[in-house]
Amino acid sequence: MQSRFRSDRRLTVRMTVTLFLLGLLYVGFVAALIVLLKSWLLVVVLVGAMFVAQFWFSDRIAMFAMHGRVVEREEYPELHAVVDRLCAIADMPKPVVAVSAMDMPNAFATGRNPDHAVVCVTTGLLRRLEPAELEGVLAHELSHVAHKDVAVITVASFLGVIAGLVVRFAFYSQIFGGGRRDQNTAAVFAAIIGVSAAVYAISFLLIRALSRYRELAADRAAAQLTGRPSALASALTKVSGDIARIPTKDLRTAQAFNAFYFTPATGKEPGIERFFSTHPPLEQRLEQLGRISAELGEAATPGKAG
Repeated sequence: MQSRFRSDRRLTVRMTVTLFLLGLLYVGFVAALIVLLKSWLLVVVLVGAMFVAQFWFSDRIAMFAMHGRVVEREEYPELHAVVDRLCAIADMPKPVVAVSAMDMPNAFATGRNPDHAVVCVTTGLLRRLEPAELEGVLAHELSHVAHKDVAVITVASFLGVIAGLVVRFAFYSQIFGGGRRDQNTAAVFAAIIGVSAAVYAISFLLIRALSRYRELAADRAAAQLTGRPSALASALTKVSGDIARIPTKDLRTAQAFNAFYFTPATGKEPGIERFFSTHPPLEQRLEQLGRISAELGEAATPGKAG
């Protein structure tokens, strides 16, 4: 079913190109492992099983890692009301609504398709935002679901996860079993580490480039759906400022899921590392929302989604 979130052709093209390039990389990676390990059955079964597990259980994995739990309407009536209203406006299925008992103000969406999606907000976000700001954040997350870029990021991330695990396995195998290995075996393990590291680096860069664009696309879609880009800009400013005040040690656990968050759990605006960031700079997001506000004549038509 097509939602009323404005389609983004440039996002679709970027997702298609990213998946195509990662698909080529995936085939090459599996082929290299088969040659090195000399067992196509073992490689295909293990990689295939892990792909299915990540794709089908990505929402549960993310919820478990972020201590999220599904909440019913009776427990969070206002949160459900906002999600209901936005889903009605967007003409899309209502996702599962969840809350994470974290002080870090943030939100994320996950799931393999709009019919199996979860939108989760932290208690820190609910405590800090005004109703219009919360609506903007939830519209942003729902646009990720409607555009299906949540599923694409989940699939795209898989190759990097596999490559990273292979590197770790080979590295620790060499450390704890190096004395019992001949030169040929050591060479094979070194080749596996090299191939896996290269695959991880390439997939990392491709996913980061897509992730930055999809955040801008979600901001645009949310602002256009609600008609209140200034509320989303206010939420961005407030959340980014509050995250910056949270001790870095408290953000480290959350940083593994930065690609899924409304704003990254970094605690600071990136410098040169912005080229490797999952999100565009705050200034760029606010500038875009300012342009949309001018285009919509927001002051003349407030509360379009209310």
